[in-house]
Amino acid sequence: MMPTNTVVCAAAEPEVEPAPPEVEEVEEEDESSGTDEPWTVILFNDEVHTFEEVIGQIMKATGCARGKAEDLTWTVHNEGKATVYEGSFEECFEVQSVLKEIQLVTEIRG
Repeated sequence: MMPTNTVVCAAAEPEVEPAPPEVEEVEEEDESSGTDEPWTVILFNDEVHTFEEVIGQIMKATGCARGKAEDLTWTVHNEGKATVYEGSFEECFEVQSVLKEIQLVTEIRG
């Protein structure tokens, strides 16, 4: 005979949160800013450097002939800026570094 005041309890299950589903995150490449796109180095006019300094630095940075460097220097002087180089981002970065050796004002655009 069972005593009348006995209570039978079911065992409680422990609380377990389900594991989150496995998700592989894939980074999307922004194709508009890829390094394979054509990039340009823009040189801005300033009132600090002489024509000879700018011509020499453009030749050093880009490897262009003196006549081309003179033309670019005149464009910068007359229009306030000029594209002095076009190429990959890495190439433009190198050209910009050489132009900045004498503190010329430049910008890379892609």
